[in-house]
Amino acid sequence: MNRSAAPATGKSSGGAPKIDAYSVPVGKRRRSPREVLVFVLLSAGSLLFLLPLWWMISTSLKSPQEIAQYPPTFIPKEFHFENYVHTWHAAPFTLYAFNTLMLAFFAVVGNVLVNSFIAYGFARISFRGKKFWFSVLLATMMIPGFVTLIPQYVLFSKLHLVGTYYPLIIPQFLGSAFYIFMLRQFYMGIPKELTEAAKIDGANHLYIWARIVIPLSKPALAAIAIFAFNGAWNDFLGPLLYVNDEVLYTLQIGLQSFRGSVQTQWNYLMAGSVIVLLPVIVLFFLFQKYFIEGMNLTAGTKG
Repeated sequence: MNRSAAPATGKSSGGAPKIDAYSVPVGKRRRSPREVLVFVLLSAGSLLFLLPLWWMISTSLKSPQEIAQYPPTFIPKEFHFENYVHTWHAAPFTLYAFNTLMLAFFAVVGNVLVNSFIAYGFARISFRGKKFWFSVLLATMMIPGFVTLIPQYVLFSKLHLVGTYYPLIIPQFLGSAFYIFMLRQFYMGIPKELTEAAKIDGANHLYIWARIVIPLSKPALAAIAIFAFNGAWNDFLGPLLYVNDEVLYTLQIGLQSFRGSVQTQWNYLMAGSVIVLLPVIVLFFLFQKYFIEGMNLTAGTKG
């Protein structure tokens, strides 16, 4: 038998015991008290944040009598799954879902294309006053959205666009300071050798942006797409302000049909809220890998 294949044991030439891979005991590492404390605190915080979600789901499965009783119950005595069916048919939610999905589609396309193109200009193109204009762009992030709400409404009113989807779609193609900053920081981490080599081969900036930068920045673009979709899907103030025709209502506006001046149908309202929230949760879990990578502003740096 070939003895050289057996693991070496015994003592080394210096007298110290010789340890090899076969002699290391296999077992779980004992966690320190600090790690256990952090885990307990994070778990408690997670339960605290999940409590409103659980209350919403629980209320959506209750009867009106059980909702009104005191003390309240966290687990329904009887599960009324028909509340979801009644909620969907109580209002034209199919139409509302289509309208909301259409607005979310334009929001994703507009924010991904426009913001990535502007961010590429700030990251890779040299022009006079670039730092100044980038500082002005960042300064706009300090202006609350409610400050520009009335001037923007007056502008669209002068253009006779109130009552249509254009006031909700056009701003999505005008750029966002936060998205531009995020993508610009990501693009700064992409090695310049790639773009310089493309320039030597005769490629212009449009080709470099579309064929080199965009494929390398998929995680950041996925994060932008998730943010844009979430913002358009949950937008309540925009459709409330600009849309006055029931045919153009979105899901957020449609949920208000269960709130009356005298009585609120809480079980239907919560069931509708769960239905509206479900696509956002599914989208995040499907693309959470790209979302986490995209939020890392140094993800494009050289290894």
